[in-house]
Amino acid sequence: MIKKTLYFGNPAYLSLQNKQLVIKLPEVERNASLPECFKSQSVITRPIEDIGLVILDHKQITITSGALEALLENNCSVITCDNKSMPVGLLLPLYGNTVQNERFREQLTATLPLKKQLWQQTIKVKIQNQAHVLQYCSGEDNKCMRIWAEEVKSGDPDNLEARAAAYYWKTLYAHIPGFTRDRDGIPPNNLLNYGYAILRAIIARALVSSGLLPTLGIHHHNRYNAYCLADDIMEPYRPYVDKLVFQLVKTYGENIELTKEIKSVLLTIPTLDVVIGRKRSPLMIAATQTTASLYKCFSGELRKIAYPEM
Repeated sequence: MIKKTLYFGNPAYLSLQNKQLVIKLPEVERNASLPECFKSQSVITRPIEDIGLVILDHKQITITSGALEALLENNCSVITCDNKSMPVGLLLPLYGNTVQNERFREQLTATLPLKKQLWQQTIKVKIQNQAHVLQYCSGEDNKCMRIWAEEVKSGDPDNLEARAAAYYWKTLYAHIPGFTRDRDGIPPNNLLNYGYAILRAIIARALVSSGLLPTLGIHHHNRYNAYCLADDIMEPYRPYVDKLVFQLVKTYGENIELTKEIKSVLLTIPTLDVVIGRKRSPLMIAATQTTASLYKCFSGELRKIAYPEM
């Protein structure tokens, strides 16, 4: 079952009662101009077990310890945002699988050749998916991207990922003068940052549910990054965000702002259609298939990660 994404961009009080997340909206309660029928809707409940992602995007949001505990116990990811409404923190459960200790050991003892092979698979699918996005957005088949995908070697020693990325961004937004993919760059970098943060939370949640450490990557190894493995595994999923952002830019223009309306579209990322092994499923479900297959690669049951192909 696809889990729900809850976004809070206004003052709210979140608590727990009878395994339900109780949502109180004080602005609605205090507004004397609203009719009583609207005020009666100022308290909403949602089953905790149905929630997969919560985004807290307002300084006047209060969440009780009990509600937070229940969300994490049910393997829900909780994202907090800064004063620019950009995701700045991610909370995940410490225990997401009944055989977590055993799976940690499998992950920790994975050999370097295995990690390099898994990274080769990851980058190959990422470049293939990027090629699909370019074809979809420009109507042209960029053969160089498909060639680079086939030429990726174990561990990607030739850094074809970077070569493909440089070409990809230059081609995708050729119509926007001066555009480069940079976290602090011009739009639509703001939308990409937001979308990737949501995607990262989804992948990290799936890794925890599969009993894996999101910190220990197969390629990324920044000592200050608590989600190296999530950053590795999300790579082939990034083009799904890229495609959605491109569609938004096409609709709203080059100088697109990260408004609530735009955020509401980006919050559909967990429900985007994804195909793995010719089977279609929402992205959030597909992520758990991917992380489950990753564990089986660590344990020796599989040799290939189940990644989505566009």
